Amino acid sequence: MQNKLKIINDPVHGFIKIPHEILFDIIEHPYFQRLRRIGQTGLLNLIFPGATHTRFHHALGAMHLMFTALETLKQKGVKISEEEEKGAMLAILMHDIGHGPFSHALESMLMDDWHHENLSLLLMNKLNDEFGGQLSVAIEMFQGQYHRKFFNQLISSQLDVDRLDYLKRDSFFTGVSEGNINTQRIISMMNVCEEGELVIDAKGIYSIENFLTARMFMYWQVYYHKTSALAEYLLVKILERAKLLVSQGIDLPVTENLKYFLYRGKSAATDEDIERFTRLDDNDIIHAMKEWQNSDDFILSYWCTCVIQRNLPKTIISSHPFDKEVIAEKIKKTNEFFGIDNGEALVHEIKRKLLPYNTEKQPIYLLQKNGKKTRLHESEDQLLSGLMVNKTVRYILMFPRDISRLDS
Repeated sequence: MQNKLKIINDPVHGFIKIPHEILFDIIEHPYFQRLRRIGQTGLLNLIFPGATHTRFHHALGAMHLMFTALETLKQKGVKISEEEEKGAMLAILMHDIGHGPFSHALESMLMDDWHHENLSLLLMNKLNDEFGGQLSVAIEMFQGQYHRKFFNQLISSQLDVDRLDYLKRDSFFTGVSEGNINTQRIISMMNVCEEGELVIDAKGIYSIENFLTARMFMYWQVYYHKTSALAEYLLVKILERAKLLVSQGIDLPVTENLKYFLYRGKSAATDEDIERFTRLDDNDIIHAMKEWQNSDDFILSYWCTCVIQRNLPKTIISSHPFDKEVIAEKIKKTNEFFGIDNGEALVHEIKRKLLPYNTEKQPIYLLQKNGKKTRLHESEDQLLSGLMVNKTVRYILMFPRDISRLDS
């Protein structure tokens, strides 16, 4: 009989245990193995060469942190059954199973705004049928329908094990040390209050503020880095363009599964959609972009060459929207330089906004020694949380690098 209680060596957390056989069975399943071929951070490796880690890495790391969090809560007297432990670990293990190629960038393009969480749920239900109902508790927890609220908060909230893993992992692989949070310290401060909600022991307030700050820096320095925002935008534009061209009857070289989605009209998800989706990964998109560099369509060819050869458009960042005249001037120069009349397709303003801490949606609560709960941003001890409740917006203008040479 196969030993399923394995240990995995992870570069971020060290050794990760798989304490239940069903976890191993899910990890071995083709739906989950596909995550080895889906990058965690899209095209970020164009900016941070080390960022080549995958969703597979991240899901295992999040499962490990869930196990650590549940052990901590048990030590603090929170009763957690084996069934609940399995459910919570399965839910976090599968939380990204519905992610498409290049993560968030292509969700709406390929799947008509099916959010990856909806796809994760569809795939979880399919797996639940396959494994004779063993995932039912996990699905309840994932959807927030389980009667003990803290399980869902560990899976999805402003302080969940998903965020704890991806911040530490992305910081490690990008080399951006500002995101390096102390996950063990944060988890050791977790608790459950009388109402069954996840709270943080009051003495852990600065670890939590450090976590929120780290997340804010990672967004502006890494995820919303102007070149990163540009690369993600280009991916969307490339597939949008490809969809438009095939709708006009133009034949594009493409793998069978990606072709299926390029030709697919708007409709609810069918079984075939889901089956084909689970065979799609980053490689299909990379292969397509390599081929489309030679397309007769100038716009498609230009964008694909930008990405594959990493000769990306130029970007300027600002805290205010760009002047209409500035944009019009860039379009005019683009048309002149390339001898085209649709230069507006190559000049875009991209908007990125971030609210570091939301005081309304699942706020973080601190548990005082007397058993009372305080909202984090209302605590007398907070230093930074009060500053993090405002939204920051940045505007990025992209245009062909070639035209900037005309100005020099």
